[in-house]
Amino acid sequence: MTPASIRSDGRLHDLDHLREQLRDNPSIVRDDPDLLRALGLRIDAANVVDFGPAALARVAEEARRESTARQSLEDTARANFAAQAQTHAAVVELLDARNHSDLARRVDHIASHRFGLLGAVVALEGPDRVPAGWRTLVEGQIDLILGEGRDARMGPAPTAIGLFGARSGEVRSMAMARMGIGAPERGALIAFASDVEDGFTPDMGPELISFLARVIERTAERWPILA
Repeated sequence: MTPASIRSDGRLHDLDHLREQLRDNPSIVRDDPDLLRALGLRIDAANVVDFGPAALARVAEEARRESTARQSLEDTARANFAAQAQTHAAVVELLDARNHSDLARRVDHIASHRFGLLGAVVALEGPDRVPAGWRTLVEGQIDLILGEGRDARMGPAPTAIGLFGARSGEVRSMAMARMGIGAPERGALIAFASDVEDGFTPDMGPELISFLARVIERTAERWPILA
């Protein structure tokens, strides 16, 4: 008596019995074309059961999915490496700025030429003077743009499109980060714009834009704010 034969539900016993029947009578499967098709099998010229088109198709599809996933990971890794390399070069370019106006020009140039974006602007809050080339914001406007207490925002931002002046009509998505400039500190904003709707999306991490904001912030503190 085998363990299978003493199972209370009898299921394992039935399965063993079915296996014995198929081993003793292989023609049950081999001579049933409909059953072979359902199982994705076929009989080759040597009278041996072989994988048929359906089974091969499943294997091919699985291989395609694995290849696609691997390619996606490789593409992401390459893109991240390229972004890091461009960011390092951008930092060097920003540190070479001669004044606030030159800094704003370099930020816009980096956005378009290094990152392939529509452009970038820097803006400063308050009624006091704003450096040439910077955008002027009223006090509290950064909270309205980013959301009170938030330091960054990614994705569509209708209330900030006007920062880009003549290029506003081309803006489809933005990446923005809060800064603090001067002593006493004044609220400031760095904004990068893309002409592609999914150029920046809310689910993207703000680490890169925040890092560049800190570089711009420290660089701008070299000089007094002059109109």
